[in-house]
Amino acid sequence: MPTQNTILDQTLLSRVHYELIRGLIRTGACPNNSELAEHLRLAPVEIEELLRHLSEIHGVVLHPHICEPWVVHPFSLTPTANWIQGQNVSWWAPCMWCALGVSTLVRDEVEVHTPIAGEAEPLTIRAIEGQPVGGDDLWVHFAIPPARAWQNVHQHCSMVLPFRSPEDIRQWCSRHRLPHGEAVPLRQVARLARRWYGAYADTNWQKWTVTEAQEIFREVGLTSQFWDLGEKNGRF
Repeated sequence: MPTQNTILDQTLLSRVHYELIRGLIRTGACPNNSELAEHLRLAPVEIEELLRHLSEIHGVVLHPHICEPWVVHPFSLTPTANWIQGQNVSWWAPCMWCALGVSTLVRDEVEVHTPIAGEAEPLTIRAIEGQPVGGDDLWVHFAIPPARAWQNVHQHCSMVLPFRSPEDIRQWCSRHRLPHGEAVPLRQVARLARRWYGAYADTNWQKWTVTEAQEIFREVGLTSQFWDLGEKNGRF
């Protein structure tokens, strides 16, 4: 049985994260705490401690009232406006960035179903291993700078939405009195998703440091002040 000194060991954190992601990829559902405890031969209290630590480094988002995963990026465990339909299994994602991340992780052809601007017009994007087929005229709006994303990650994700044009984004922001952030072409968001989430199903997964996250933004061409993460300590 692991001691208190080993309960937060990175190997265990990586293993718990791997089991969560693997379960989601295979079945569309997340293993519960009891299943994790049995599979990893840990006590339930140890699973909860590991989940809390994963939450502290933004590896999972827990429900506010119970120590169980709510979001395991790029997957949402409860319904959202982003439905990724696979060949045999399907999933929810918190946002467009995450939806393309799901496509990257499942390594298959999927259809992403989501409304334009979070409103009435339905949109279907076919993607193969995270690469959109078509969609060259689509844009994704990031309303809140990434440096502030974890102040309220649900709000941040809810406004990473697809649009037809940058002008549509400006009008939408004005109409709803919501912040105007940065418009990014869909294919560039796909590159970000593949680079960001490509290793999330690895057994030795580790959460990106702020410095690593900043470098990923730079690699995919997101270099404006909007993407500056500022403080370089901690995990993102």
